[in-house]
Amino acid sequence: MSPLRVSLPPLAELGLDSEVDCAWLDRQGQVVRQERVRLGALPKQPLVCFLHPSDSLLASIDLPPLPANKTAAAVQCAAQALMLGDSAEMHIAHSARNESGQVQIAWVARKDLQHLGQFGLNLKGLYPAAYSLPVMAGGVGCLHDDHLLLRHGPNAAQVQPMIDEAWLLETGLPAYWIGDCAPETVQSTLADTQRIAGPLPNWGLHGGIQQPGTEHRGWGRALGCCALALAVWVIGLNLYAAREAGQGQQLKAQMAQRVKQAFPELPVILNPLQQARQQIAARQQGAVDAPGQDFTRLVSQAGSGMPSMAGTVQRLEFVDGALQLSLLPEARRSGNDKDWQDTLAQAGISISPNDDGWVLRPAGEATAATDNDDSSGAEDE
Repeated sequence: MSPLRVSLPPLAELGLDSEVDCAWLDRQGQVVRQERVRLGALPKQPLVCFLHPSDSLLASIDLPPLPANKTAAAVQCAAQALMLGDSAEMHIAHSARNESGQVQIAWVARKDLQHLGQFGLNLKGLYPAAYSLPVMAGGVGCLHDDHLLLRHGPNAAQVQPMIDEAWLLETGLPAYWIGDCAPETVQSTLADTQRIAGPLPNWGLHGGIQQPGTEHRGWGRALGCCALALAVWVIGLNLYAAREAGQGQQLKAQMAQRVKQAFPELPVILNPLQQARQQIAARQQGAVDAPGQDFTRLVSQAGSGMPSMAGTVQRLEFVDGALQLSLLPEARRSGNDKDWQDTLAQAGISISPNDDGWVLRPAGEATAATDNDDSSGAEDE
């Protein structure tokens, strides 16, 4: 659907009750319906609006070939010399430079554009009044509210106050005319429906309109970008934390395995580093606190250091940190006891015989026990 075309009254007089001329065009650009409608009753569809001739301030200037940014600066300087008042209070727009070096410029007061934007129109274009006319060789003209509208090309147009017919002749008549009061010298007249059916230029004044709510759109987009960046950062941080946690668990499992290999008597490994330090400290002090660990150690050393005892042990007793091996009668003495006794002594295990077999205890405890026995004997003497 083509945007609805609307001819506006003077912007300073515009209100919701103002009546505007509307035209509906088909896909071929032909007017299929015209109607006068209140501004507040306009349909909620895209609109192309044309300014009233009194608001349509147009000029043409000659410029050399310049970059886009310098062209804009040159247009600002040229417009300032043409307009009455401060250029900072005006919104200025311009066309591209044509083959002959001319640039079409237009300006309108910013306060008037702000007033237009308050009505919440779905505005897709805003152009000076003359750009509603068709483009034809030789130009097209018409009169509108005591103003002469002339269109010479897609981007070239004029809007001038109508003084009299003599002045019109001096201005230069177009080849085609729309509406009443056509000069006798024009070549042809066009239907009045063509007044608002012309092709749109590739520039306009709609860039200066700030409709209600648009001042927050930039912030909304910026906040959306910030939220997206924050989400990406959080996801990345979570992925990094998950990877580090996995590596930490893997390292902890490796440490637990190493500690278990070094200290097989530990039943459960919960804190590998702390448990390893505790075991090293206990062994450096020459004592192991838990009796169960003494029993495990003595049994393990007996099994590895006394291979000849396999199948000959009748009973095991663990009393006061000492492991007593009660052997079968036929296996209580053998000729090669010295070999495995030396092996156990190197492992820190003291061996002493008794009537039933052998008594094994840690070497430190065996020395202390011997000293106690000697002391007791001395006292008895």
